Amino acid sequence: MLEKLLLNHYEAAAVILSGIGLTNLLLQRNLIKKIIGLNIMDTAVYLFLAAKGYVEGRAAPILIQAEGGGWVTNPDVYVNPVPAGLVLTGIVVSVSVTAFALALTLRLYEHYGTLNIDEALMKMTEQQEDIEAKISQAEEDVLA
Repeated sequence: MLEKLLLNHYEAAAVILSGIGLTNLLLQRNLIKKIIGLNIMDTAVYLFLAAKGYVEGRAAPILIQAEGGGWVTNPDVYVNPVPAGLVLTGIVVSVSVTAFALALTLRLYEHYGTLNIDEALMKMTEQQEDIEAKISQAEEDVLA
């Protein structure tokens, strides 16, 4: 068991990082800490894809000149470029999602004065109840 864990240490690290990120995402009440947990989970996925995409002894997916002239076209000589492309695309997407989440968190903090999700929801509920009370009072005034 330990031999397989040491052999696949990149995948094991990805699973551990994913667990840390998920735990952080589920248990933290602070929105910034939740965003950090989401980023840790993203990093775990990138590590896993990079670990699965690398094959020992293979070259980058750029054509290599053969000894007798021409090019080496055997796919067994090259590393699969798809996982690297997925990692790069995922990094771009996760940076965009993080920027958007931080912008929303900033607006939420400016409006409610807290980063705690429970306190913000309580303030939202109070605000909604106040609005509904004003609407019902306005309806009563119109009908009277």
